[in-house]
Amino acid sequence: QAVGAEAFIEFRVLGKGGFGEVCACQRRATGKMYANKRLNKKRLKKRKGYEAALVEKRVLARVHSRFIVSLACAFQTKTDLCLVMTLMNGGDLRYHIYNVDENNPGFPEPRTVFYTAQILLGLEHLHQHRIVYR
Repeated sequence: QAVGAEAFIEFRVLGKGGFGEVCACQRRATGKMYANKRLNKKRLKKRKGYEAALVEKRVLARVHSRFIVSLACAFQTKTDLCLVMTLMNGGDLRYHIYNVDENNPGFPEPRTVFYTAQILLGLEHLHQHRIVYR
């Protein structure tokens, strides 16, 4: 079933990168929340990032792990390539390391072990699918 930008309601920006930004969005038909990674076509062309974007799309479509975002759908607009992914609430790890307790950055050891285990499980899942991350 074809999906386009009209199927989603965009909300706030969650993050920005070299090729575009990630916004929270909601599927109109179901009310389910997602993250929409919008990659600007002009920036992709200028920085020769088309192939990397297509590889990212293929990888996200193949993985299904609790520890890695997965692709719900992909579409393009006149200006952007859009990858709609599962939304992971809670912020990124760097935010939690440095901003949760600015006077005492970092985590206690048990919490560090917990996050490390989750990262390793995500990497293990990728390796089981013969995907090497960076």
